[in-house]
Amino acid sequence: MRNDSIRIIRLTGGCGAEITGVDIARLDDAQFAVLRRAFIEHGVIFLRDQKSTPDEHLAFARRWGDIDINRFFTPVPGHPEIAEVRKEKEQRTNIGGGWHTDHSYDAIPAMGSILLARDVPEEGGDTLFASMYAAYDALSDGMKRTLEGMRAIHSAEH
Repeated sequence: MRNDSIRIIRLTGGCGAEITGVDIARLDDAQFAVLRRAFIEHGVIFLRDQKSTPDEHLAFARRWGDIDINRFFTPVPGHPEIAEVRKEKEQRTNIGGGWHTDHSYDAIPAMGSILLARDVPEEGGDTLFASMYAAYDALSDGMKRTLEGMRAIHSAEH
C-alpha cells in the first residue's frame, strides 16, 4: 500500500477525521506516521471497516505507546490488555454515566483510547467527541485568567 492511497477527510470543525486506504494490520512506518500526524491535527481519527484480530489490534496499539490496562471492564479472554466495553440494548445511560474523559484519573493518563466497534445499532449508540483544546481556545481572555492556576482532582473512586 502506498501513502498516496491514504485519504484524510475532516469531519467537523472541532475535531475528528476519517481516514481511508489504511489497514492497521499491515501498516508500514510511513503510513503510521501519516496516522500519527492526523491524530495530532484532528484529535480523533476514525478507521472504518478494520478486520483486525486481537493480536493485530494490540500490535497497532503498541505502536502508539504503552497500553494502559482498564481495571473497570472485563478483559477479552486471552488478551488482558483489551477491555470489552459492552452496552446492551436495554441500557439507557452511556457508559461512564455522562460526559467523561477516559482515564483522566490516572497519574499519567493514556494519550487516547482505541475503540473497535464489533456490533453497532442501525441508529443511535453514538459516541461523541469534543476537543478540550478548542473549548479552551474559544474562552475569552478574561475567563482564561479566571481559570489560570485552578486545579482539578480526578479520582477513580466510585
